[in-house]
Amino acid sequence: QQSGRRYNLFLKRRLRIDKRHQSKDSIFFRDGVRRIDFVLSYVDDLSKEVEKKSERRKEFESNLQKAGLELETEDKKESEDGKVFFVKIHAPWEVLITYAEVLNIKVPIRENDIPCTVENPLDCMLFPLRLPEKVMHPEPDYFTAPFSKDKQELYLIDDENTFFSPSVRNRIVNYILTRCPYGTEEGKKKFGIKRLLNNGTYTAAYPLHDCQYWKKANDPNCDSERYTLYMEWARFLRFYKEQPLDLIRKYYGEKIGIYFAWLGFYTEMLFLAAVVGLICFLYGLFTMDENMSSKEICDPAIGGEIIMCPLCDQECDYWRLNSTCESSQYSHLFDNVATLFFAIFMGIWVTLFLEFWKRRQARLKYEWDLVDFEEEQQQLQLRPEYEAKCTQKKRNPVTQEMEPYLPLTSQAVRFCISGTTVLFWVSLIIASMIAVIVYRLAVYAAFASLMENTQTLQPISGLLTPQLATSVTASCLNFVIIMILNFFYERIAIWITDMEIPRTHMEYENRLTMKMFLFQFVNYYSSCFYVAFFKGKFVGYPGAYTYMFNRWRNEECDPAGCLIELTTQLTIVMAGKQIWGNIQEAFLPWICNWWGRRKARNNPENLYSRWEQDHDLQTFGALGLFYEYLEMVIQFGFITLFVASFPLAPLLALMNNILEIRVDSWKLTTQYRRPVAAKAHSIGVWQEILNGMAILSVVTNAFIVAFTSDMIPRLVYYYAYSEDEDSPMSGYINNSLSVFLISDFPDRNKPKENPENFVMCRYRDYRYPPDHERRYLHTMQFWHILAAKLAFIIIMEHVVFIVKFFVAWMIPDVPADVKARIKREKYLTQKILHEYELEKLKERLCQGDKRATEKEFIATEGRMELSRAM
Repeated sequence: QQSGRRYNLFLKRRLRIDKRHQSKDSIFFRDGVRRIDFVLSYVDDLSKEVEKKSERRKEFESNLQKAGLELETEDKKESEDGKVFFVKIHAPWEVLITYAEVLNIKVPIRENDIPCTVENPLDCMLFPLRLPEKVMHPEPDYFTAPFSKDKQELYLIDDENTFFSPSVRNRIVNYILTRCPYGTEEGKKKFGIKRLLNNGTYTAAYPLHDCQYWKKANDPNCDSERYTLYMEWARFLRFYKEQPLDLIRKYYGEKIGIYFAWLGFYTEMLFLAAVVGLICFLYGLFTMDENMSSKEICDPAIGGEIIMCPLCDQECDYWRLNSTCESSQYSHLFDNVATLFFAIFMGIWVTLFLEFWKRRQARLKYEWDLVDFEEEQQQLQLRPEYEAKCTQKKRNPVTQEMEPYLPLTSQAVRFCISGTTVLFWVSLIIASMIAVIVYRLAVYAAFASLMENTQTLQPISGLLTPQLATSVTASCLNFVIIMILNFFYERIAIWITDMEIPRTHMEYENRLTMKMFLFQFVNYYSSCFYVAFFKGKFVGYPGAYTYMFNRWRNEECDPAGCLIELTTQLTIVMAGKQIWGNIQEAFLPWICNWWGRRKARNNPENLYSRWEQDHDLQTFGALGLFYEYLEMVIQFGFITLFVASFPLAPLLALMNNILEIRVDSWKLTTQYRRPVAAKAHSIGVWQEILNGMAILSVVTNAFIVAFTSDMIPRLVYYYAYSEDEDSPMSGYINNSLSVFLISDFPDRNKPKENPENFVMCRYRDYRYPPDHERRYLHTMQFWHILAAKLAFIIIMEHVVFIVKFFVAWMIPDVPADVKARIKREKYLTQKILHEYELEKLKERLCQGDKRATEKEFIATEGRMELSRAM
């Protein structure tokens, strides 16, 4: 019986193979001529709405055919699982040229004859990094003009089947699909493939990859660009090679192309920051033994004799300063003179990065024919969801046509709900951060008691102090909370943005971007801001400590400063985010695809069709690029806002980004369906966010150097209070610690035991001793240091901002040669168009066309002369 089943299965497969002479891996209809531009899939389910869905599909597909599209359906019997129907869509020539004119698509009119003037003198040195010319520039450079059906002879149309690239074709078909009606329900006109996907009428809608990524297509008419991208770009072993941006743009569209151009440029610029940061770190490493502060702390005759006040109430004991010897030595790695230099350098580096990116972006706009592309074109195109949900209409002042609109009262209500939701979630983040702070305050005493009483921890007690143990565990806990809140808020942000019903796609993306960035900013950076600017700043002094909620005593900084704790916090959150992000981006899609495709692993190619292969891949989605940008911008914040505390942050980011480029390219090429091509001439609202973070980074780094690091107090001591000319920094530790009389401790603060009968203890502050008439009040040195800190902030900010604005003024946003080439191309394009019109007029005059008057001929010639003069 089992052998009979196998024989029947063999016959079924044999019949299916015989039925198709054409390989099912083909990207053409059964005739082998018409290209598949889009695929819709659906399943005949057994739900109550099966008839309703069937009617919707019938109406929708009928309207698609009325719009000129050609359809071919693959029965579910032909699919691998016997359940899925596939509707293949082809856009014929007439549809393509009609919508090419509607979408203002630029097409070639003549090969570009302007010589390239940009020559790189380092080309011979950079040869190992280069890719073959055919990969880097898959098409010749053309003069282009917006397509017009009336001027088809003007364009370089060699073959109607290949004139429009597959990415342009799928963009046109997607435009039709998003606006095609499928009936009227509940008195409302319903339309758009997105609604049909949401209500389950169709299960997927996607354009096809042109071949399998690991081998070229058998069809000679297929370019196999996916295979080329995989071999030359998406493999990690090619990490040192340049990116084939023109091929990426041709295959995926300008929007994805501009992302990878930005990511690659950002990574290149990070190399300089990483090298300088590494040098600063090595300076701290090599000068660690020369640091007088850590020498005094570690000296048994100095640090060993200084008795410090307890760091928590009752449970904590008095402790000797030299117990923090190792942490004070490691603190010098990041808290040294090079820190100041690096903070100033990064303020200038950010400006250079943003200014040079504008120039790079301007060059891409010219090379990719986006100079005349304006976002206003997108603004005129309403979102199908907006049109569907807005029943009222008014006249558009630009187009003078009636279009849907959302009443002001409805907008106000939706914005109030949206704003309240965002505030609630931001408050939730702040509450979670306070909870982590409470955790830090509550467990510190436990760590202190554990490390003192556990013999097995004694060997590492010098390195793993209670402060550091608390900081590390709190940072890990904070990271887990960040990931959990992220998971929920991503869905909430999309829901409230949908609820606002934005008018256009660009408006939708901008609103979602601002919500997500605000949340991520507070979520990822709040803990770093706490350690940098609040921890150890409001602790009071022995006998008059400051308490949170009148219960938990505020944390104190290590005697060597809080910078080492900020470094720990930054490293755990930044590294954890990058590791988790790469796991999430690479392994999850791979596992999902592996599980989904296991059924087809042993099937011959001609049974597992191209549309089925792509159907089993993951969906990149409309917000796929949004998450990629968000991840990189958050990383950009880590390496700019807090870089004064961790010079190795750019190096970590550089190593991550080298991997990120290949992970993103690999998953896009191998694990995801082909995204619908979209145009974009810039990185959009992210540019403004980066500019804002660049300005904020100057302020945060100035405050970190002034208030978090120990640099300013050391400099004040060096120049104003040092008494030893031969060793100006000797005695600094003793000078920076105030004296407290143990008998002045209230019962709430006093330790339970004092076995060694200490009389005095020390604490980190500048206050008068107990025998002074102004006991426990701030000394003049405290005010001198405060004045020096404020002066440093003002001076550093002004210096960096002046240099930033000067650099920005010196570097033009558009390179001079690009400006000249844009003007030259505009002139030549106008000349070609005018000459074409002139020739057509001459033909009409020769044929005796009365409408072609002599005045019209003279006007056309005059327009050509005017164009030359301009």
